[in-house]
Amino acid sequence: MAASELYTKYARVWIPDAEEVWKSAELLKDYKAGDVWLKLRLEDGTDLDYQLDPKTKQLPHLRNPDILVGENDLTALSYLHEPAVLHNLKVRFIDSKLIYTYCGIVLVAINPYEQLPIYGEDIINAYSGQNMGDMDPHIFAVAEEAYKQMARDERNQSIIVSGESGAGKTVSAKYAMRYFATVSGSASEANVEEKVLASNPIMESIGNAKTTRNDNSSRFGKYIEIGFDKKYHIIGANMRTYLLEKSRVVFQAEEERNYHIFYQLCASASLPEFKTLKLVTASKFRYTNLGGNPVIDGVDDAKEMLTTRQACTLLGINESYQMGVFRILAGILHLGNVEFKDRDADSCIIPPNHDPLCIFCDLMGVSYEDMAHWLCHRKLATATETYIKPISRLQATNARDALAKHIYANLFNWIVDNVNRALHSTMKQHSFIGVLDIYGFETFEINSFEQFCINYANEKLQQQFNMHVFKLEQEEYMKEEIPWTLIDFYDNQPCINLIEAKLGVLDLLDEECRMPKGSDSTWAQKLYNTHLKKSALFEKPRLSNKAFIIKHFADKVEYQCDGFLEKNKDTVFEEQIAVLKASRFDLLRELFQDDIHALSPTSSLPPGRTPLSRAGIKSIKSRPGQASNEHKKTVGHQFRNSLQLLMETLNATTPHYVRCIKPNDFKYPFTFDAKRAVQQLRACGVLETIRISAAGFPSRWTYQEFFSRYRVLMKQKDILIDKKETCRNVLEKLIKDHDKYQFGKTKIFFRAGQVAYLEKLRADKLRAACIRIQKTIRGWLMRKKYLRMQKAAITIQRYVRGYQARCYAQFLRRTRAAVIIQKFQRMYVVRQRYKRMQAAAIHIQAHWRGYSAKKRYNAMLCEHKATIIQKHVRGWLSRCWFRRVITAIIYLQCCYRRMMAKRELKKLKIEARSVEHYKKLNIGMENKILQLQCKINDQNKENKNLLEKLINLETTYSAERERLRSDVERLRMTEEEGKNAINRITSLLEEIAQLRRELESTQTEKKSIEETADRYKRETELLVTELKEQNTLLKSEKDELNQRLQQQAKEMTESLTKEAAEEKKQLECELNDERSRYQNLLTEFSRLEERYDDIKEEMTLMVNLPKAGQRRRDSTHSSNESEYTFSSEITEAEESMLRPEDASEKKAPLDMSLFLKLQKRVTELEQEKQSLQDELDKKEEQAQRIKAKEEDFNVRARGAELEYESLKRQELESENKKLKNELNELRKSLTEKAAPEVTAPGAPAYKVLMEQLNSVSEELDVRKEEVLILRSQLVSQKEAIRTKNIMTETVVVPEDVKKMKDREEIAQAYVGLKETNRLLESQFQSQKKSYDNEVEALRGEIQSLKEENNRQQQLLAQNLQLPPEARIEASLQHEITRLTNENLYFEELYADDPTKYQFYRISLFKRIIDLMEQLEKQDKTVRKLKKQLKVFAKKIGELEVGQMENISPGQIIDEPIRPVNIPRKEKDFQGMLEYKKEDEPKLVKNLILELKPRGVAVNLIPGLPAYILFMCVRHADYLNDDQKVRSLLTSTINGIKKVLKKRGDDFETASFWLSNTCRFLHCLKQYSGEEAFMKHNTPRQNEHCLTNFDLAEYRQVLSDLAIQIYQQLVRVLENLLQPMIVPAMLEHETIQGVSGVKPPGLRKRTSSVADEGTYTLDSIIRQLNTFHSIQCQHGMDPELIKQVVKQLFYIVGAVTLNNLLLRKDMCSWSKGMQIRYNVSQLEEWLRDKNLMNSGAKETLEPLIQAAQLLQVKKKTDEDAEAICSMCTALTTAQIVKVLNLYTPVNEFEERVSIGFIRTIQIRLRDRKDSPQLLMDAKHIFPVTFPFNPSSVALETIQIPSSLGLGFLTRV
Repeated sequence: MAASELYTKYARVWIPDAEEVWKSAELLKDYKAGDVWLKLRLEDGTDLDYQLDPKTKQLPHLRNPDILVGENDLTALSYLHEPAVLHNLKVRFIDSKLIYTYCGIVLVAINPYEQLPIYGEDIINAYSGQNMGDMDPHIFAVAEEAYKQMARDERNQSIIVSGESGAGKTVSAKYAMRYFATVSGSASEANVEEKVLASNPIMESIGNAKTTRNDNSSRFGKYIEIGFDKKYHIIGANMRTYLLEKSRVVFQAEEERNYHIFYQLCASASLPEFKTLKLVTASKFRYTNLGGNPVIDGVDDAKEMLTTRQACTLLGINESYQMGVFRILAGILHLGNVEFKDRDADSCIIPPNHDPLCIFCDLMGVSYEDMAHWLCHRKLATATETYIKPISRLQATNARDALAKHIYANLFNWIVDNVNRALHSTMKQHSFIGVLDIYGFETFEINSFEQFCINYANEKLQQQFNMHVFKLEQEEYMKEEIPWTLIDFYDNQPCINLIEAKLGVLDLLDEECRMPKGSDSTWAQKLYNTHLKKSALFEKPRLSNKAFIIKHFADKVEYQCDGFLEKNKDTVFEEQIAVLKASRFDLLRELFQDDIHALSPTSSLPPGRTPLSRAGIKSIKSRPGQASNEHKKTVGHQFRNSLQLLMETLNATTPHYVRCIKPNDFKYPFTFDAKRAVQQLRACGVLETIRISAAGFPSRWTYQEFFSRYRVLMKQKDILIDKKETCRNVLEKLIKDHDKYQFGKTKIFFRAGQVAYLEKLRADKLRAACIRIQKTIRGWLMRKKYLRMQKAAITIQRYVRGYQARCYAQFLRRTRAAVIIQKFQRMYVVRQRYKRMQAAAIHIQAHWRGYSAKKRYNAMLCEHKATIIQKHVRGWLSRCWFRRVITAIIYLQCCYRRMMAKRELKKLKIEARSVEHYKKLNIGMENKILQLQCKINDQNKENKNLLEKLINLETTYSAERERLRSDVERLRMTEEEGKNAINRITSLLEEIAQLRRELESTQTEKKSIEETADRYKRETELLVTELKEQNTLLKSEKDELNQRLQQQAKEMTESLTKEAAEEKKQLECELNDERSRYQNLLTEFSRLEERYDDIKEEMTLMVNLPKAGQRRRDSTHSSNESEYTFSSEITEAEESMLRPEDASEKKAPLDMSLFLKLQKRVTELEQEKQSLQDELDKKEEQAQRIKAKEEDFNVRARGAELEYESLKRQELESENKKLKNELNELRKSLTEKAAPEVTAPGAPAYKVLMEQLNSVSEELDVRKEEVLILRSQLVSQKEAIRTKNIMTETVVVPEDVKKMKDREEIAQAYVGLKETNRLLESQFQSQKKSYDNEVEALRGEIQSLKEENNRQQQLLAQNLQLPPEARIEASLQHEITRLTNENLYFEELYADDPTKYQFYRISLFKRIIDLMEQLEKQDKTVRKLKKQLKVFAKKIGELEVGQMENISPGQIIDEPIRPVNIPRKEKDFQGMLEYKKEDEPKLVKNLILELKPRGVAVNLIPGLPAYILFMCVRHADYLNDDQKVRSLLTSTINGIKKVLKKRGDDFETASFWLSNTCRFLHCLKQYSGEEAFMKHNTPRQNEHCLTNFDLAEYRQVLSDLAIQIYQQLVRVLENLLQPMIVPAMLEHETIQGVSGVKPPGLRKRTSSVADEGTYTLDSIIRQLNTFHSIQCQHGMDPELIKQVVKQLFYIVGAVTLNNLLLRKDMCSWSKGMQIRYNVSQLEEWLRDKNLMNSGAKETLEPLIQAAQLLQVKKKTDEDAEAICSMCTALTTAQIVKVLNLYTPVNEFEERVSIGFIRTIQIRLRDRKDSPQLLMDAKHIFPVTFPFNPSSVALETIQIPSSLGLGFLTRV
């Protein structure tokens, strides 16, 4: 297909642009041949008419498809040209934050100006062992490729790092060396790799400086050769430097700095050791302040100085030499401050006693007068005479600067030489990898000699690069056997000839330097005359006669001739050098001595050392005889020679290229300047590589990859069995021009643009297929929709018609009903209206008639009432008139009668005066006298009666008189009192008057008070109302506060629980960390042990061994010295190693420092292990304490019971201590070596034994429990009283007092408070009284208990005299009697109070339960003590037998016989194996060393070796032979270690011995006799417990051994699984047809198509099944199997995720589906094996979330929120990395936008997680060994004869 046919509508092209270099556009119409203009539309939417070049008619570059943008390899692009390369780099750098990109064999590295987390040790491990195309581009991939080619091809390698200043060359070289140091390690323990890395800080400090383009620019070139031995371990290194920029010492441009070391010195001037250097700040020295900015942001020079000094120390430069170096550097700074004064025009002087010069001379140890003289003068020598000539001030300044540059250059070379000596190794070098860090192509506004040399070097390197690229292309074509034509490429040999050939630039420069009056001008004229118009690469500027232009491969550069001669000659006055050579300072003299073999502070080697061997490379050092000639060589000549040597070195090696690109000049992070990038791409040869590739066949596919990718373009009939033939047939149909492709042996080669055409065809085919699928699916969906709509319409019609019919019928019914309703309604309305009218009329009539009747009634009532009123009025008037009349009549009668009486009185008075009157009076006197006589008689009689009555009355009267007299007296007294009272009354009246006045005032006050009271009352009522409201509010607030308090209490409880859980979790994490640290230390310890054994074996081979009889004893014997560790074995081994060393010291030299270093390291590791063990114990104790706190928090209400438990515990502990002391006394008495009679019956030892037996029988005393109960009750009572006292304390709240308004309220409050206090005090008194009563009762009870205790002791003393059976019966009978009496007593006591009696019964039951628990404990203690006493009884019996032989029968009869216990004879011991001491090596050999796990696992019970070993230990314990136990355990442990060291790479061996070690450990725990481990034992198993020895320390040693075996097992599993993980989990298509293969680049990528022999997911599952079945056969604990499976799944997940994060081609939607399917298969395996609760699934969570992240939508903010909530197991760096790496495989997928990634970063910025990108695939979870008791009975175990253990005897 012609290229012009691709320029169709919508095709995208690149057009030149002044700002962006290249701009993307889209064709608006098809291009036709002959068109001059193209209709384009830019990306911003503007239309453009683009005119083609009328001469060339060249069309603009086509743009690659979007799926190819962002490729790892630029050669994978279909269209290879400058805009495609630039755009691909920009997309990777800006959008994906990827700084590395392949360009064929070149690694392009763009400086991000930001620290990236992609250089850690985890990244190094991820790239180690990988093919270069399998992982994303990285400097580590280049380093790994060089390392593998060195090992595979046995050819030296070189890594050439080039680029502009500030592009990151030094950093790239540093990371390459770090990779070699990490991956290879060192062949010895001398830490060579650390020394290689330590050379970087030194060289950076003395050779790097800040420039305007880079803060850490290398101002010299260096080539570091890293040497390797035959095992490809680092053994040494060598460094060569090129063209140090000496002029920077004396001159720096603005905003630049001198070399870092000067500023580091000035920043450390305050250090005590630098006081003698008399340093000040950098701004005070001329040489450090010329740039005007002596500080770099973010760099601490003092800290860097410390790093430099540490690196010097590591390289062996001791403190004295370091101080010498700093002294010279300080002298250079002070020399720069030396000033000159003009004496005249041609001479100058230095002021006398000039301080800077004085300091310089003092530091350098030279004469002040000589130096001052020769700084201002020079010596001129002629043939006959010598003249001393003064020089001008300018010449003196230049001479001073030249001297400073010369001193610094010599010091730089001296440091480089000493660094090389430190890195040199005595071992033979097998191969090397060289890292070249050299300046890139430079062009500035003013270019001088340094830029000329730099560009000359780049011309040479570019020529070598072009030849290498061309050679690789040629080799590839020849390898694939395809025809090829000569590719035209740029050859820069003419430019190199212009510079270095005869009469070239350098040759003419050297010639001019030899001229006496040579100058820059004359040299320029010679250049013009020689090369101008003769060489096309040489030009002369138009406006200058002191400059020239050379056309380099990268650009034209104009060089200014000024200074070329001076810099080339590098002149220094010999007189000044002579002064320095005469210095008293040794190091300074060493710098300037002619002998090149100077002594080194880092090595004691002889002077004749040769450099590292290099095949076919000339030596860098010249012969001593050539020193003078070399001294006369110019700088240009020396540089040309060193460059020639470098090129020879590179040509003798396989080169690898790293091109560093500087993205912008402002050091902005991740900012891409297209102009600057294009300049550097052109200069560094990347575009030349692209051009060479594009000229041939840049796109290359394997047949399988081509078939997989473009199978969609094939028809079924085109697919043949032979894939190669299928591809041929398809390509012939698709591409008619056969020159556009070639078929190789394994690959298909395409011309540029053909892959894009194929991709277009593929995309069109897929688009057509998608359209057809969409059409079909949409038609099917529309048909389904139509049918659903039709069915729904029919259903709706049916229901609507039925609904309408029902509605019509309902309408008819409603109409008829409405008529009826209307009829009745109207009738009802009329009737109701009539009724209302009728009722209204009747109501009106009734009201009217009632009104009329009421009116008439009221009228009649008024008349009636008026009549009554009139009647009463008239009667009252009549009565009034009558009363007045009667009154008047009576008054008249009275007046009349008075008048008549007055008249009668007058008449009587007159008559009395007359006789007649008397006569008239005496008429009838006689009768009257008779009558009066009768009356007198009657009166006399009456008088007599009256006299009697009178007498009686007199007596009565006398009594009455006396009474009256007394009354009178009393009345008199009363009168007096009355008088007094009257007086008082007067006073009282006065007082009353006063009181009235007061009353009046009081009344007024009362009124005011009443008013006040009323007001107060109102206010009080208001206040009461307010208070009530407040009270209501307070009640509500109280309720709210109560709820809040409850809520807070609940929250606090929850928070405390949560905090406790978090703290517990944190402690568990810390515990796991401590375990992992401890287990890592165990790993390190085992590694050092293995290293120690290897060194020991090597020494055994090196040293002549003594005879066989003098060999070291077996390691098992050395373990007798220590019960806890095996250090004695090591010490003995060390001694055995040191002895032959002393004997044969002269025969074989030994590295004793290494040996002592290892010994010291082992000691330190043991100490650290012990400290970590202690720390682990502390952590466990802390966890237990926290757990105890939680339990205390949960059971805080049970205070009294806890007190009881603590008191009981104390009592038990005291009893335990007592028993232990008695047991120790017993042992002591039995082990005393006394006379035989000491152990006879009745002797002290025998008595002690009997007393111990009696004390064991007295362990069930229950009185202690009762006393403890009383103590706990007393404690609880005290706590209760203390609580009550706290409750009765008055608390004065200041806030309440403040709320009181006046004194009355305060007084009332005070009164209330007093009443409250009285009430509380009365309650307290009552409680105290009750408490006193309780105390008295308790005291009485205690007294009774004491009496009871005394009585019990008496009974106990009586019981002790009885035999044991009778003693037990008597004790039980007495206890039953006591409890019965006590029960009856309490029944009588609490007969009136059933509640108390119930409480008593409950406490009694609790006490019985406690007694039963104590009884069980005491039974266990008794059994344990009995077992211990049996041994003593046996020994006593032996002693008695021996004693009885010496005692006569008479003596036996005379001795008193005490009743003793005669124990029954036990049955024969079972579950033990007896062996002889000399059979122990045979046991270890047959059972451990020569045992094959497969036969044991299949035929015998699991863990049989562990059971056999434990049964042997049991027998040794039974014999109480500590040496035998210690020897057996030590031999067992050492034997297992030997087996694992010999066959540790075998999974079955590691699994078998891990299982048996754990079983042995569990047996030691199960039969240890400790209560915690005896819970699940049978009674028979409890009888098999160890009786004499506590093997807890050996259990710890076995636990450590099990940890080591587990770690070794994990490493074996990892080695077996590692090759399978990536092919199976990532590369293999488990679901066929989902993934697609993108076009590959020059770097071969691993194919995802499964070939024969590749690993699949089934391979992993089969391997997992094998692991699981073997572990089950070996009887491994289920919990341990779960931990192994968890570790395996973690390795699978970590390795898969790490590779996913480092492989851009794997980050796609389809790959996420593959990963999720693979993970589901692994989960299914876990379910089948019942291992879902092992935690293995959780270890895959990061991988699962990464796969989900590849598949979810990644567009909107909701998607970002979903991703943040979903990816909790991934770190922020991992999430961003996956999003950056996400690559569409097809055009239908979309890339993740930068804005979306930034949204994710913003949302995750508060997440606190690790910045580490990769998971630690080497991480091993800390292993634990949960106790798993065995149900196997030891006595039933049979030993098969196949094991060869016939010498073991079952006991």
